[in-house]
Amino acid sequence: MPTLAAHDYRTGAPIRIETANGRITAIHAGSPQAGDHVAQWVSPAWFDLQINGALGISFNAHDLTIEQVHRVIHHCRSHGIGALLPTLVTTSEAAFAHGYRILTQAMDQDTELAQRIAGFHQEGPFLSSEDGPRGAHPRDQVRPPDWDEFCRLQDAARGRIRLLTLAPEQPGAIPLIERVVASGVVVAIGHTAATPAQIRDAVAAGATLSTHLGNGSHAMLPRHDNYLWEQLGTDALHASIIPDGFHLPETLVRIFTRVKTPQRLIITCDASSLAGLPAGRYSMWGNEFEIAETGRIGVPGTPFLAGSGVFTDQCIGTMLRMTGISLAEAISMASDQPRRLLGLPIPELAVGHPADLVGFNWEPGGPLSVTVPPGRISA
Repeated sequence: MPTLAAHDYRTGAPIRIETANGRITAIHAGSPQAGDHVAQWVSPAWFDLQINGALGISFNAHDLTIEQVHRVIHHCRSHGIGALLPTLVTTSEAAFAHGYRILTQAMDQDTELAQRIAGFHQEGPFLSSEDGPRGAHPRDQVRPPDWDEFCRLQDAARGRIRLLTLAPEQPGAIPLIERVVASGVVVAIGHTAATPAQIRDAVAAGATLSTHLGNGSHAMLPRHDNYLWEQLGTDALHASIIPDGFHLPETLVRIFTRVKTPQRLIITCDASSLAGLPAGRYSMWGNEFEIAETGRIGVPGTPFLAGSGVFTDQCIGTMLRMTGISLAEAISMASDQPRRLLGLPIPELAVGHPADLVGFNWEPGGPLSVTVPPGRISA
């Protein structure tokens, strides 16, 4: 039976994990034996709430195909991501519906793909129209919260929208939050210019997450009362952050970690459609982009980012380097916390649990690299 030998990410103890029929059947203390898959560390496969695409493929594309969905999910697996929420961002209602139909068709045709896709994240279109908070979302597609539109899109997604990011200051946002939460969907605050009072109203209505906190913001904020501090200081809100080394400075990542604690912080890579492409210059969607060797994606000749170019594995490694938290805490932020937010089962390294494992190498202060991707030993 397939066996993975590595150190337990929680304790550092050397273990051998035996699997059969997709489940962990035994865990033994000890060193690798002949025929084992070997890695330095092992944990349950990771979960990312926000993947927009990869390899030049966008889940928002009008010509998205089922084969492209397979390519993106397979590539995410190679970076340790066992499950994810494909994310569609602000666009027309017809384009949202098309993306959801293609994704659901892909899941219908492939049971493994259906296991990897845990639902969909809809980021927009009910966001701030202001420059800064709006980020890269197209202004002409930003629109007021609309329960009927959300219901039509949820029908197109066949009930698989699990997370909705919106700006709570928009007219009608608070009653929409209440209805969306009552329907079983998690609501996040993001791309917002809300007042602190409006943030509090959103939390009272049921919002439980801040989407990529610290990004999608004005360059200048009031020093005391602002939407960033209000979300940071609200214990009822989890927060996702993008610790890729580019979206947030190291000091701010440390502050977020100390205030929110690893129990309320979620790692997301927020991978863009350019993630996974080789370094170089690209012309896409009528714009020029440059991918550096580090994975940073920018607009040539400017200091501006143009999305995220890395995946969850690099974000975990950067989080460890920036904050000094334990490996177990960092893995929990990329696995347990997003699943807990969505009300999904939490996998463990324990007999009877899914054998969807990731083996990886990591030394303190260094990068993290996946050597045994999810699915390799779970047959």
